[in-house]
Amino acid sequence: MPIREAGDSAVILQLEAGVPQRHNEIDAEVNSRAIRIAEGVRQRRIRGVRDVVPTFRSVAVFFDPLATDLNVIVEALEERSDQRQPREAGRVVEVPVVYGGEAGPDLASVADAAGLTPEAVVARHASHAYRVFMLGFLPGFPYMAPVDEAIAAPRRPTPRARVAAGSVGIAGQQTGIYPRESPGGWQIIGRTPLELFDPGKTPPALLAPGDTVRFVPVESYVVSGSRRTDTRASEVRLKADTTNDSSARFITVLRSGLFTTI
Repeated sequence: MPIREAGDSAVILQLEAGVPQRHNEIDAEVNSRAIRIAEGVRQRRIRGVRDVVPTFRSVAVFFDPLATDLNVIVEALEERSDQRQPREAGRVVEVPVVYGGEAGPDLASVADAAGLTPEAVVARHASHAYRVFMLGFLPGFPYMAPVDEAIAAPRRPTPRARVAAGSVGIAGQQTGIYPRESPGGWQIIGRTPLELFDPGKTPPALLAPGDTVRFVPVESYVVSGSRRTDTRASEVRLKADTTNDSSARFITVLRSGLFTTI
């Protein structure tokens, strides 16, 4: 399996790299291998490894280059990639969702494009069991598939500047849930009250790769007081960070590195 460096503090194992027809496929079997390999590398507890992240068809290992022997990481990836025993199934998680209206502003347009009623879109979306293939974009954001082909919809041509926390969206064959308010371009069809990511919990993410999600339509829900507090706090921080106050914090780049972002 090809293993390549990604900057000075990460390596990536790419699965099915030599199979062109699978390059853009969402393959549960390949993803299961990636998850199993990631679990195996974590179990090695290699010194200096900061995180091991499985994706649709790859595994990324992030490490401290000053505290890690890269050869040990490569050896662990190669060793685990040869193992093909079945992985135990993940959890089944039910996610309550209010569809349409303010919670799902794109439901009507998705329905129009599909030639269906909004109720039919909801029925199709909620009738599937979705595999969590990976977490990414934001901490705790689950990429799930497959969406019913009839309601698969492309991303919005212009992303929204703000998508509410808990928003359930569709992008092509995938469906996902925004764990916090953020910009986003997925077609938003509903919203859930569940908290997808809490850094104070172990594990912090509600969902994990390999889990199965079932959406359950509900008429309404009450947002907890803690979420309202969190939302206000994030808005205050955003406003504070975008002021022109000369005393605002700043960062000076002393030395850049490959793939370094701030």
